[in-house]
Amino acid sequence: MAVKKSELYTSLWKGCDELRGGMDASQYKDYVLTLLFVKYVSDKYAGRKDAVIEIPEGGSFSDMVQLKGKKDIGDGLNKIIGKLATANDLRGVIDVADFNDSDKLGKDKAMQDRLSNLISIFENSSLDFSKNRADGDDLLGDAYEYLMRHFATESGKSKGQFYTPAEVSRILANVIGIKHAKSQDQTIYDPTCGSGSLLLKAADETEKGLTIYGQENDNATAALAKMNMILHNNPTGEIKQDNTLANPLFLNPDKTLKTFDYVVANPPFSYASWSNGLDAENDLYERFKGFGIPPTKNGDYAFLLHIVRSLKSSGKGAVILPHGVLFRGGAEGTIRTNLIRRGYIKGIIGLPANLFYGTGIPAAIIIIDKENALARKGIFMIDASKGFVKDGNKNRLRDQDIHKIVDAFNNQTEIEKFSRLVPVAEIEANEFNLNIPRYIDSQEQEDIQDIEAHLLGGIPLADIDALQPYWEVYPALRNTLFKKNVRPKYVDLNVPKEEIKATIYNHPEFKAYKAEVEDVFNGWKKSVVPVLEVIQIGDKPKHLIKEISEDLLNRFSNLKLIDKYDVYQNLMQYWSDTMQDDVYTLVVDGWLAGRVVEKQDKKREWEGLLIPKALVIQKYFQSEQQTIDDLQLKRDELSQQLSDLEEEHGGEEGLFSEVKNDKDKVNKAMVQKRIKHLEKSVNKKQLSLAAEQVYDYASKEEYSDADEFMMLSRWINLTDKISEQDKLIKEAEAKLDEALLKKFGLLSEKEIKDLIVGDKWLHTLNDAVHSEMNRISQKLTQRIIILIERYQETLLTQIQKIQVLEKKVENNLTKMGFTWQ
Repeated sequence: MAVKKSELYTSLWKGCDELRGGMDASQYKDYVLTLLFVKYVSDKYAGRKDAVIEIPEGGSFSDMVQLKGKKDIGDGLNKIIGKLATANDLRGVIDVADFNDSDKLGKDKAMQDRLSNLISIFENSSLDFSKNRADGDDLLGDAYEYLMRHFATESGKSKGQFYTPAEVSRILANVIGIKHAKSQDQTIYDPTCGSGSLLLKAADETEKGLTIYGQENDNATAALAKMNMILHNNPTGEIKQDNTLANPLFLNPDKTLKTFDYVVANPPFSYASWSNGLDAENDLYERFKGFGIPPTKNGDYAFLLHIVRSLKSSGKGAVILPHGVLFRGGAEGTIRTNLIRRGYIKGIIGLPANLFYGTGIPAAIIIIDKENALARKGIFMIDASKGFVKDGNKNRLRDQDIHKIVDAFNNQTEIEKFSRLVPVAEIEANEFNLNIPRYIDSQEQEDIQDIEAHLLGGIPLADIDALQPYWEVYPALRNTLFKKNVRPKYVDLNVPKEEIKATIYNHPEFKAYKAEVEDVFNGWKKSVVPVLEVIQIGDKPKHLIKEISEDLLNRFSNLKLIDKYDVYQNLMQYWSDTMQDDVYTLVVDGWLAGRVVEKQDKKREWEGLLIPKALVIQKYFQSEQQTIDDLQLKRDELSQQLSDLEEEHGGEEGLFSEVKNDKDKVNKAMVQKRIKHLEKSVNKKQLSLAAEQVYDYASKEEYSDADEFMMLSRWINLTDKISEQDKLIKEAEAKLDEALLKKFGLLSEKEIKDLIVGDKWLHTLNDAVHSEMNRISQKLTQRIIILIERYQETLLTQIQKIQVLEKKVENNLTKMGFTWQ
C-alpha cells in the first residue's frame, strides 16, 4: 500500500535533520544525498546487464544495510561507495563526503548509531526506486526536490546558493520557450550550475528532454550536480568543474566558446572576485568585445556577457541578477546600452524580495533572445514583485504567480500595474535605464480624502467611478445603492448603511453573475469528472493536474471581476495539500485503496486513507449520526445545568463550600459523604419545604441542612444523568464505528469514485469558488462602508458636537466652583 508522499518526505526530512549532529545543513546534505544516490542506483540498476550504472559486488545499498550496528560502519561505507565510484568512473563525484569523519559524525558509538539510523531512513520500503520513471512524476524527483529545498533553507545565506527555487526555474524555462524544443539534440547550458537544480527543472519542461551542459566552480557542488544528473535520468549530462569566467571548459575545436540553444543561470550576485585569473582586456573568448568590460569588483555583467557569447545566433537565455544591473551607471551603463541597441534583451521580470537562499535582496530575470534581435523595437517588462506567499523565513512564488508571469510574457499581454512592452525609444529617452518602476507604476493608488465632502457631505463621485470593474458587471446595482446629491460631483447612499451587504447579495445582477460563475464551474466539473474517474494504475499525476488546471483557467478567462488566477490557485493549493497524495495513491494501488483505513495515534481511533469517515457518515449513516448528535445535545444541556448549579452555590459561603477539593472543584466522593451525614438530621417535612423554596435559594442568607441536602442531591442526580448520557453516546458511537468500518470494507468502486471525486475533491473546490465570490462582494461592501463612514459626518456636524461637549464641560466645572475668562 502506497504511503502518502507528503508524509514520506516529511518523515524523511525530520529523520535526516535529527541525525546531522554538529554539521550545518550545507555539509550534511552531502551525506544524505550520497546515500540517496546509492539507494537509487542500487534499486534501479542492480542485477541488470548493460545498465548505465554498474553495481559491483560489495558496492550496493544492501551492502550498506549489512553494516548497521557495526563498529567500523564509517570505514565500511567509504569502501562501498569507493567500489561503486571506481566501477563507474565516479571518483571525486560520489566519494566526496567522508563517512568516517569523527569530527562531523561523532566518535565510536555516536558515529555507529548515527550512521546506522541514517541507513535505516533510506531502508524504508516506501522508498523503492526500482520502478522510478524520473519523468517529473517519480518518487525520487519529488523526494530530491523536497530535501534540497530544506537543505537550502537550513544552510543560511552564505551557503544556500547551490539551489535555485523550483518555482523560479520553471519561469526561466517557460519564458525562453524550452517546451518548444524539437529534439533531445538541442542543448541547454548553465555556466554556474550549482547542484544542477536549475538545469534539471528547465530540461524537465520539455517533452523529449535536452542535452545538458553545466560548469560549477565549487568541487563538492559540482560533484553533487553530477550525481543529480544520474538521479534524474540524465546520466549523459556533462558537468565540468572550474571557474567559468577564468577558464570556461566548453569549447569548440578552435578554442572558441561552444554555443548552445538555451542558457539558464543563477550566478552569485555581484561577485567581487570575478576577474581573478582572467585578463579581461585581452579575453581569449571575446566576451566583452563590443560591449565593454564590467567593473573590477562586480561580476554581474561578466556572467551576462558570457551567456550572450554562449548562445547560438538564434539562441535564447535567461539569467537571474540583482536589480542593480538595470540602472547602475559607469561601465555597466555602457554595457547595458550596447545590449539594448543590439536588441539582445527581450524582457525583464522583476521578482519579489527574499526568494533566494543566498540573499534576501530582490532580483530580476533578464531574458536574452538573439533571434530577430535587430528587428526588436521594445523590451517587455513585468513587475511581479507583489505576487508571492510567505513560507517560513522566505517568500515563495505561488502557482498562480508563475502562470500569470509566463502567460503575460509569452503572450506579450499588457496588464495595468503589472506588464507592458516598453519601446526602445522610451528607454533611450531614459538614458537606457531599465529600472522597472520607471516604466510600470505598480503602486496602489492613494486613497485621497475629499475636503469638500468632509465639509458639506456626500460621497465623491470619483470614488464611486473608481469601482467601475464592479459596475461593468452590476450596472443597475450602482443606481440601487446610490442616488444623486444636490452637488453634481457627489452622490448619497440610497439604502440604510446596515442594508448595504444584503442589498448587494440580493440584487438580481449579483445573483445572475453568481449563477454565471457557477455555470462555468459546473461546466468544468462536468468535463473533469470523466477524466478523474478513469485514473488508473500507472497514470502520471502531474500530467493530470496540468490538464484539469489549464482547463479550469481557460474556462474562467472570459469572466469579468473574478480573477482566473485566484480560481486556479485554489485548485493548485488543494492539489498540493490533499489531492496530490490521493492521486499518487490511486496510480499505485487503484481505486480499491478507498477501502483502506489507517489507525491513528489514539487507541482504537482510525480514519480512511483516502475517504474521510465524515463523508461516509454523511452519505450512509445520517440517522445514526443524528441520534448521537441528539444524545450529545441532551448531555450538553445537563452539563450546563450542572455548571449553573455549581456557579450559583459555589461561593465561599455557598452550599458546595464543604465538598470541594484542593483544586476548588466539587468532588463526588465528598458530596456523597456529606449527603450521608445530612440524612441523619433532615426529616421529610424539611425536605418538602426545601423543595418548595428551591427557586429562592440564591437570596437566602443562611441555609438549612435540608437546603444543603436537596442541592447536593440535585448535583448527584445531574452527574448520574450525565454519566448515563455519556454511556449512551459511547455505545451509539461504538455501534456507528462498527457499521462504518464494515461499510468501508464493502465500498464498491463506483461508491469510492463518487465519494472521492464528487463528495471530497469537487465539493471542496466548489466551496473555494464560492469563497472567491464572497470575497468579491465583501470587498465591494467594505469599500462602500469606508466611504460612508468617512463622509457621513460633515465638519459642521462635528463642530456642533464639540460645542455641545464644551458646554457640558463648562457647566460641570461651574458646578465644581471653577471660573475662567
